[in-house]
Amino acid sequence: MRYGDLLQAAVVIVTLAHGTPREEATKARLEQLLASYDLRDYTFTRRVVIEEAVMNHAFPTLTLNVGFADSSDELLSSYVHEQIHWHLREHRFQQDAAVAELRRLYPRVPVGLPEGAESPYSTYGHLVTCYLEMIADRRLMGDERAAAVIKNKRHYTWIYGVVVRDEAKIAGVVARHGLAVPVTSPPARPSPP
Repeated sequence: MRYGDLLQAAVVIVTLAHGTPREEATKARLEQLLASYDLRDYTFTRRVVIEEAVMNHAFPTLTLNVGFADSSDELLSSYVHEQIHWHLREHRFQQDAAVAELRRLYPRVPVGLPEGAESPYSTYGHLVTCYLEMIADRRLMGDERAAAVIKNKRHYTWIYGVVVRDEAKIAGVVARHGLAVPVTSPPARPSPP
């Protein structure tokens, strides 16, 4: 693939919901991250909206709030997290099988923030999403910065705790159900935050 083709393959269009200063700052930081990191392996939708006063969400359009306008690592991790939801949507049957296995491994899970997601299914599904996010963060930022980002999460606290504590177990579930993000690019050489 030619260099120009590589650039075109990674184009992401970032728009603002309201044009507030915090939205502008978040957009500028995200565009800097998109230019600085090779995110082709972690880009499954090319439309991103920055919107103040909403929770990050993947569907119908990937939407990021302004909470990490001042933190490149946390914004990058949030972007990757929401993109991974798009990856898993393309693997719905495998995701459902992974959730069934996770229900057997963890019969009781929290529902609702800050520990869990909005439903039992979403909490189980986020064990996969957050594990894949952590692996991507390590690849993009390096182990130390990725660990700091995961440790500082203020939402899905039980989920991230399990992902860190039981990493090998979650990795096995992801592998058995073919949910890993196919990685074709070389690992990043992390730049300073």
